[in-house]
Amino acid sequence: MPMTVETRGDTVIIYAAEADSRFTGRLQKSGKALLGTWQQPGYKASMELTLAPPPAAVTKSFKFPPPYRVEEVVFTNTLANIRLAGTLTVPAGKGPFPAVLLLSDTGPQDRDGTLEQYRMFGLLGDYLTRRGIAVLRYDDRGVGQSQGSTAAATTADLVKDAQAGLNFLRTRPEIELTHIGLIGHGEGGNVALMAAAEPLPPAFVVLLAAYGIPGQDVLVQQQANIMRSVGMEAAQIDAMNKRQQAMMEIITQTADNTQAQAIVANMLRQSNTAIDNATALASAAELTTPWYRYFLSFNPQSVLPKVRCPVLALNGTKDLQAAPETNLTALEKGLKGNRDVTARKLPGVNHLFQADQAEWAMVEGKLQPSFSPVAQETIREWIIKHAKLEK
Repeated sequence: MPMTVETRGDTVIIYAAEADSRFTGRLQKSGKALLGTWQQPGYKASMELTLAPPPAAVTKSFKFPPPYRVEEVVFTNTLANIRLAGTLTVPAGKGPFPAVLLLSDTGPQDRDGTLEQYRMFGLLGDYLTRRGIAVLRYDDRGVGQSQGSTAAATTADLVKDAQAGLNFLRTRPEIELTHIGLIGHGEGGNVALMAAAEPLPPAFVVLLAAYGIPGQDVLVQQQANIMRSVGMEAAQIDAMNKRQQAMMEIITQTADNTQAQAIVANMLRQSNTAIDNATALASAAELTTPWYRYFLSFNPQSVLPKVRCPVLALNGTKDLQAAPETNLTALEKGLKGNRDVTARKLPGVNHLFQADQAEWAMVEGKLQPSFSPVAQETIREWIIKHAKLEK
């Protein structure tokens, strides 16, 4: 969810407009903790946020040279006139090799999909490259060494970035031209499907928790699932969903952005009188960006009948952001005209495709989150099968 952060002297206010929730805390003398209160409709509790620097073990990750070639690359989206920087990893040997381009979920992310000590794309890229599949992963617009701005880009704009990446791979002699695919996570999965529905599609698509229902429904379900997971009662969740749907209706039906922001800000203040005008306006601006507007109106079902390449769709049973009961089912329904679709639910796997904690590795006495081994091997096996490289 979009969040705004405001500082007033030694006080920090973090506000999530969609969930009508906020944390207000005061910086402690140590400079390493915020002590305050978390508040949401029907629930209020004391909370302490503490500074948690990444453990030293993170800096040691992938320190030793891997058994494959690593190249820093740059490719260009000529339509947007921006350069995107990434890393191409190529298996040892002569080749040519099948290849995949990794597409990230919502928001600005680096080429490794880094979230604290977890590197989703770094781990997946390493696993696949060690097993005969070349991988290109890149920094999103405005992240790392890539140009542009993620905030100003819609999902449709990101499709052009993906197509630029595919064309770059098609220029490489070590890549097998007929076996270049896309692996998309969350919104990245929808980017992959949209690219597959256009001319010069990828040879195959792998979906990791992609959305199969309209954007408005996705956001409502995400809020409900998260609130349910923290014990909120059904009546409270229903009331929050109604407020959220009313706000989204205003955004989609009000073309004038200034007017839409004013109305949304007023709705936020009326639903929570503790919000000041500046915070409400900042939250309204987040909720009326080009990306947010496009996402609200986008329905994946309009694209799915045009996808003819093979598709592997995976979802974890612990996913609160793209629940398989609705999204995976909707994807299967929309792709029913495609003769080569495989859909699987992975027990115990969350939205980040992390395995159950019982399967995490222990590094220097601490559990390190890991990409689900079952998911990794399912992806590898399916790609190799469709690249016709079985021995």
